[in-house]
Amino acid sequence: MAEQLTGLAGDRALLGRTSTAERVSDILRSRIAEGYFPPGTRLSEDGIGGALGVSRNTLREAFRLLTHERLLVHELNRGVFVRVLAVEDVEDIYRTRALVECAVVRGLGEPPYALDGLASAVTEGQVAAAENDWKTVGTANIHFHRELVALAGSERTDELMRSVFAELRLAFHVVDDPRRLHEPYLARNRQILEVLRAGDRGGAERLLATYLADSLERVVEVYRRRVGESGQGAG
Repeated sequence: MAEQLTGLAGDRALLGRTSTAERVSDILRSRIAEGYFPPGTRLSEDGIGGALGVSRNTLREAFRLLTHERLLVHELNRGVFVRVLAVEDVEDIYRTRALVECAVVRGLGEPPYALDGLASAVTEGQVAAAENDWKTVGTANIHFHRELVALAGSERTDELMRSVFAELRLAFHVVDDPRRLHEPYLARNRQILEVLRAGDRGGAERLLATYLADSLERVVEVYRRRVGESGQGAG
């Protein structure tokens, strides 16, 4: 924890003079997404508050916000922990993804589409794979799907899926072989991109639906092995 707090102190400058619980939660959300605080980690109020230079009340409000987003869980008389998802949570995350992401693609207007963000995410994943950096490949994959959702042009949908993708990262952090998990989707992301470039939103939706079903099966397989059916859920 000492090493984590030293690194976290470097984020203090991000708060500036207008520090708020929302900005603290933004920092902690990013750190959780990066795996800096892995699932199951107990978060120290004194340590994190000191590292960021914020009051206990501000930090508790940030914890409350992240608990509402299902990234943290409060355990009575024990403290606040980064949430460990249950298999049922993973299944629900993918159910939500399928509902939203497929609807976004289905609802696209006439081509051409603004695909620069998707293309950048595909390139990001390919570069990371060439460097054998599979954690970054996973990040690029989430960037791809975030950009896909952004094609809807809806701030509300973006906000909803930001929380869903953050939860998804909790599942990714317990995977013991990130290459096996993420590598197959490099080519599939590019295929979806190319089909959208061709203006075939129906074809893209079919590819996406199959993609998400296959990804769910793969993640649940790994998750059952690492966490098990009795993994911690909502707490």
